[in-house]
Amino acid sequence: MTMTETTPLWEVFIRARNGLNHKHAGSLHAADAELALQAARDVYTRRGEGQSIWVVRSSDIVASDPQDKDMMFEPTATKIYRHPTFYEIPDEVGNM
Repeated sequence: MTMTETTPLWEVFIRARNGLNHKHAGSLHAADAELALQAARDVYTRRGEGQSIWVVRSSDIVASDPQDKDMMFEPTATKIYRHPTFYEIPDEVGNM
């Protein structure tokens, strides 16, 4: 067995600056959360572009099946009031 087969896979999310969302930056293998955080810092923020880092064990992520798209997302089509076009956001709000 190779190290990547025995070492957990982690997903890395970086927030570039305050007010913005964390975005998926990539994946890496690490023995634990602390090592994953340190490795993520070293690999994905070499130029100081990060404000915050999240690491999440890939096996802990629960995702919907793309084949269930209609069942999962169809009910929202009838609730047009949920679309942001109904709301005016003032310019001073910033990154929303």
